[in-house]
Amino acid sequence: MNTLKKDEVREAVRRQYGRVAETSGAGSDCGPICCSTPSTGKSVETVSQELGYAAEDLKSAPRGANMGLGCGNPQAIAALKPGEVVLDLGSGGGFDCFLASRQVGDAGHVIGVDMTSEMTSKARANTEKGGYQNVEFRLGEIENLPVADGIVDVIISNCVINLSPDKPRVFAEAYRVLKPGGRLAISDIVAFAALPEAVRQDISLYTGCIGGASEVTEIEAMLQAGGFRDIRVVPKEESKSFIGEWAPGMDITDYVVSATIEAIKPTI
Repeated sequence: MNTLKKDEVREAVRRQYGRVAETSGAGSDCGPICCSTPSTGKSVETVSQELGYAAEDLKSAPRGANMGLGCGNPQAIAALKPGEVVLDLGSGGGFDCFLASRQVGDAGHVIGVDMTSEMTSKARANTEKGGYQNVEFRLGEIENLPVADGIVDVIISNCVINLSPDKPRVFAEAYRVLKPGGRLAISDIVAFAALPEAVRQDISLYTGCIGGASEVTEIEAMLQAGGFRDIRVVPKEESKSFIGEWAPGMDITDYVVSATIEAIKPTI
């Protein structure tokens, strides 16, 4: 990251998604673009089903929790079990947390962390609206998680880590808070070809989940350096059908794609 400074990126992301929270969803005020399909006029429900969520998922969460933001469905690979502790990085309005709540049950617990006070307030209001007893939301940066060491079974995230200007720190923090044997189950945007420098230096493309995408080999190296094992980064070619709508007129699918990212913290 040369021209774009880390603090400038964080503040731009904070402003962008704070506006999204205040205007209640994708397409309302994403600026040029965000992790959604604001320019197509599609409903949040349609966008979410394209990302891999079932109609039942969309009906189960409180109204307003799902804002159509994301690039996949981390629930599909998380294999959550009753009693587990789940952490959602960049929890937004709480949609994935509320879905996880059903999977882990009363004996489990779900923690959502988001850097924007607007999103955190919205998620807490949705928690009260839905009467969830096993979900909580904390304000904080994913590079400095407000979570104790070794208490989390599963970390989920949906199209958020690409927004961080310090991804190695994110993975280091993820490793810290996971229990031995804990796992990552993430949907995110990755690059399969080197992004043009003009794309990397465009702050609107960075906050739009494109400019900050790391190449697959870079992500694998970060995870390995962070101590993770059984690393799997699987690009999803079919995601190009909706990613191409994020920035009309730009050939972004020549460079980026959605992927699932899985890894395990060793038990020894």
